[in-house]
Amino acid sequence: MNEPVLRVAQLQKIFGNKEVLRGIDLAVEPGTVLGLLGANGSGKTTLIKCALGLLRPTSGNIMVFGEDSWNLSAAAKARLGYVPQEVTSYPWMRVRQVLAYTAAFYERWNHAFVQTLCERWHVPLEDRIGSLSTGQLQTVGIVLALGHQPEFLVLDEPVASLDPSARRQFLRTLLELLQDRQQTILFSTHITSDLERVAQRVAILGDGKIRFLGELDELKERVKRLRFTARHDLPTSFAVPGALRCEVAGSHATVSVANFDERLVAEMRQTWDADIAVNDLNLEEIFVEMHDGAHV
Repeated sequence: MNEPVLRVAQLQKIFGNKEVLRGIDLAVEPGTVLGLLGANGSGKTTLIKCALGLLRPTSGNIMVFGEDSWNLSAAAKARLGYVPQEVTSYPWMRVRQVLAYTAAFYERWNHAFVQTLCERWHVPLEDRIGSLSTGQLQTVGIVLALGHQPEFLVLDEPVASLDPSARRQFLRTLLELLQDRQQTILFSTHITSDLERVAQRVAILGDGKIRFLGELDELKERVKRLRFTARHDLPTSFAVPGALRCEVAGSHATVSVANFDERLVAEMRQTWDADIAVNDLNLEEIFVEMHDGAHV
């Protein structure tokens, strides 16, 4: 079996008296697109920065390409691409100058690919970095991260500043990169519809821990919404095992469950003399249910 591109073991990160990450275990296999979800303040960016050696862990181990993330070799760094939430660069330089300057650090810089991206995304090559809009600067950051076609691409809210058209174009390019199945991507975003298009696996971060790690299809099979219609009013004590959320109004109830089981539904139909409709949820609905209710 191939060694994971990223392996995180018992990662803890404390800032002052605040424990942001509490024993994170995570592995990203080669060729995988892993979507990272979590509410604001859940520690997504801290996890990413620790994984890239930009923050020193309080405790635990992080390996990237088999090397300690805090002491990555130049060769390992050359295999990485990173788009932060806020892209910064040299405000006095023109975009084409920043691209040329960055290209000088990479032996494998693909000039033709970068030119294609700049044309596709209408990058203003002659404008100075300091004059760019937030969305334009974010686009430049994405081009800089993709220019050497890294083996491991880490994206921390990369499209939050882009308009819907630019987002679609970015995702189209991302899907093209994935066609050869050699690109490994860690993709953190609040836009769950984007993750559903590109990610095979999902990690959900909450309270400083990984609350779910697995296939996206598996998550969708586990979390469902049940709609009860009983012959009589349901009691105030009405409850469903494994419920994330339960709302009761007379003879009707809406319940979200973390571990869907057909046998349980059959039992509940008989116990409460009720018709039960089972509804699938998209990733955004699942995340809301898990965040607002109990955890999977």
